[in-house]
Amino acid sequence: MFSYDMSKAGANSLYHYLYQCIKKDIVSGNILAEEQLPSKRNLARNLGVSVVTVENAYAQLLTEGFVYSLPKKGFFVADINASVKSTTQRKRKVPHTRRFRAGMLEESEHTDSKYIADFASNGADIEAFPFTTWAKITREVLCERQRDLLKVSQGSGTLELRCAIARMLREFRNIQVAPEQIVIGAGTDYLYGLLVQLLGFDKCYAVEDPGWAKISKIYGQYGVKVCHIPIQGDDFTDAVKKSEADIVHISPSHHFPTGKVMPVGERYRLLSWAAESPKRYIVEDDYDSELRMTGKPIPALQNIDVTEKVIYLNTFSKTMTSAIRIAYMVLPPHLAEKFRDELSFYSCTVSNLDQYVMAKFLNLGYYETHINRMRNLYRAKRDALLTAIRKSRLSDVASIYEEDAGLHFILEVRTKCSDDEVCRRLRQKGVNIKALSEYYFKAEPSVHKFVINYSSVEKKNMQKAVQALVQGYI
Repeated sequence: MFSYDMSKAGANSLYHYLYQCIKKDIVSGNILAEEQLPSKRNLARNLGVSVVTVENAYAQLLTEGFVYSLPKKGFFVADINASVKSTTQRKRKVPHTRRFRAGMLEESEHTDSKYIADFASNGADIEAFPFTTWAKITREVLCERQRDLLKVSQGSGTLELRCAIARMLREFRNIQVAPEQIVIGAGTDYLYGLLVQLLGFDKCYAVEDPGWAKISKIYGQYGVKVCHIPIQGDDFTDAVKKSEADIVHISPSHHFPTGKVMPVGERYRLLSWAAESPKRYIVEDDYDSELRMTGKPIPALQNIDVTEKVIYLNTFSKTMTSAIRIAYMVLPPHLAEKFRDELSFYSCTVSNLDQYVMAKFLNLGYYETHINRMRNLYRAKRDALLTAIRKSRLSDVASIYEEDAGLHFILEVRTKCSDDEVCRRLRQKGVNIKALSEYYFKAEPSVHKFVINYSSVEKKNMQKAVQALVQGYI
């Protein structure tokens, strides 16, 4: 039976402290692969905590792939230690190399007013934008930074914003970086281009299948070779090895559109693959990580990278609004040096005003408050939509997947109609929607699944939208 001193949890919640203790023992090998974890009730009794505490800790371990469950048998430790050792034992020193960024899946077009619900849009709820606070900070910056606003900022962005982002990453994602490693740009589309130039036009860039077609198109516009790696199953790294990929673009903490989380064992295997060659890199697109609805945010791949093989990318477009074109990437130290030597002649594409305002918004704690508010708003939207679906006739023919993973979920429907026919019928009824099959580059799913982005849909329209879904599917 596990024995942990729960009084040492400190400021951590009990479940998160328990999760950390078990995770540490799994990674260190104190708990062996395939070993069965104690039942939730027995462990709760032994540690003097509630069953809910143990349940939440196990759920987080399951989500991250440290354990797996078997019906009516319990939880068992996943076999990750071989992958962990093969990665962590490699030297941290690596030669200079190129780096690409298969960009963060970003904002889409604005919701069209002709739809009562646009489930195909993945933009933020613009009604929730903190206009008053943003306007106040903008006025302050205009008064306080008059001379700085007229200067030309360096290619990587203002030092103030890079310092603010470094602090935010340290506090919220446990990512330890120096401001000198951060490059700011007007959207991830622009940063992808910089990465291709930094990492090389002679590399093969791999993207996930299914995934955003836009990412492949951007790389294609630079004339580089692009390949598509299926994410289904447990052999993603094996598929990467069989391809010609040098650079792999992934969203391990929340894949779009499937919503899947890459298991920790697969993460270590992919890092091990990257460490085998100086020309290999992984682009981590931390899409939607701030807006996970349940549990703690999934740790970033960058956290366990000890060989400087991960380029981290994110944007404020999803959490704030797509109108604020501020994205950033975190380069490994040797690539940051290469960027300064070869690409620092570029001007930063984000205005000084926007950079200083965003820096102050972060430093004064407004961003954290905004994120908490948005989580509550989106959780209420999600719950209203899921409740409406489950109370409707749609529940007889539909199943819901990955509803806790972020601002979208997958709706599988048993219907004789084609995906195109369903989408056409729903648009006629005022609901815009996309089939999961539209995001595949090669093989398509054999079942009818649809991506439900609910972030920009008004809560008052949820019931009408579900009624339209019923009429469109049944």
